Amino acid sequence: MPHLNVMGFDIYKGYLTPDAQSAIVEDVRGIVRAAPLIQPVTPRGQKMSVRMTAAGAFGWLTDRQGYRYAKQHPDGRDWPVIPRSILRLWRDLSGVERMPECCLVNFYGEGARMGLHQDKDEASDEWPVLSVSLGDDGLFRMGAPTRGGKTQSVWLQSGDIVCMGGAARRAFHGVDRIRFGSSSLLEHGGRLNLTLRVVT
Repeated sequence: MPHLNVMGFDIYKGYLTPDAQSAIVEDVRGIVRAAPLIQPVTPRGQKMSVRMTAAGAFGWLTDRQGYRYAKQHPDGRDWPVIPRSILRLWRDLSGVERMPECCLVNFYGEGARMGLHQDKDEASDEWPVLSVSLGDDGLFRMGAPTRGGKTQSVWLQSGDIVCMGGAARRAFHGVDRIRFGSSSLLEHGGRLNLTLRVVT
C-alpha cells in the first residue's frame, strides 16, 4: 500500500480492498435511502455538477442562502449516523482522537467535476479532512493555501484515501474530471467521494 505525500497531502493508494469498498458502498446506499441525494446550487444560483448528501450530526449545504453546515437535510429529516465502516477509516488514518461530525457524500456522474476550493466552513483547521474515493478514477488537483500558483494533480482510484491536515488543511483542491466507466464498483458508473470533517 504506497503512501505518497504530495504538496502536504497524504495519499494512501489502494488502502481499501475490493471487498471493503463494496461494503462501504452498501453503507452509503443506506445513507442515501435516509437522506436522498440533492442537486446543490451555489449562492449565485449556478447548479453544481455533483449531487450530494451527508451523514453525522451535520451536513454541508449550498444554496442561495450560502455555504453552511446544517443539522437537517433540506427535506427536514435529521442526517443518518455515520456508518462504523467509515468511522474506522478516520480512526486508522486521521491521527486525532476527536471523531468527525460530518461525512459529506459527493456523487460524480459522467462529466461532473469540482473546481478548486478550500474547506473553510468548519470552526477550526486543527482537525484534518479525510477523503475516500470509490468508483471511477478522479483527477485530483492540489494547490497551496492561497489561490494561484503551482498545482499538482494525481489520479485517484477506487479505494484510495487522502488525508488533508497541517499545511494542506486549508489548501485549494478540486477534481478536474473523472474517467467515467473506469471502475465496475458502481453498477451504472460514477465516482463517490466521502469526506469526513470535524465541524464545531
